[in-house]
Amino acid sequence: MADIGQFWEDARTAAKLNPLQEYFGPRMWGSITPESYAFGDSPAMADELAALVVEGRKTATASALADYESAGEPLPQLGDLFIIVDGAGEPRALIRTTDVRVVPFSQVDADHAAAEAEGDGSLERWRSGHRDFFERTIGFTEDMPVVLERFELLYPSRWKPLLG
Repeated sequence: MADIGQFWEDARTAAKLNPLQEYFGPRMWGSITPESYAFGDSPAMADELAALVVEGRKTATASALADYESAGEPLPQLGDLFIIVDGAGEPRALIRTTDVRVVPFSQVDADHAAAEAEGDGSLERWRSGHRDFFERTIGFTEDMPVVLERFELLYPSRWKPLLG
């Protein structure tokens, strides 16, 4: 398994997150290793979604608000940094949150679905896939609050997954 710490060192340098460190000292967001996580609920899904991030095609994600509430975790904030890992826990990308909003599942729009880049990118495919995911993981209702997060890719690994 790759070292998250080494990935962070490489990523923050390449993304120029702390360019004036020698003059002003380290900035907090350029020195503390960000949280790392995988998208999805299986190693295969994590590999597939990490590949879409590394390719620059996936620039959004959606989560159930209930997941944040049950874990006692705060919602992502503008400017938050995250390290995306694949199904084996290997670091694959450094991303920065650019937008966060909470809407009922039924109000997720086609623009967000396309930014998630899953399947054919359609809203119909997004709804079907996320309905199945939420039913598997926490339960589903049409009016359940969903956290929609947009992000930018700051540093992709040079990883080329074998997708089949």
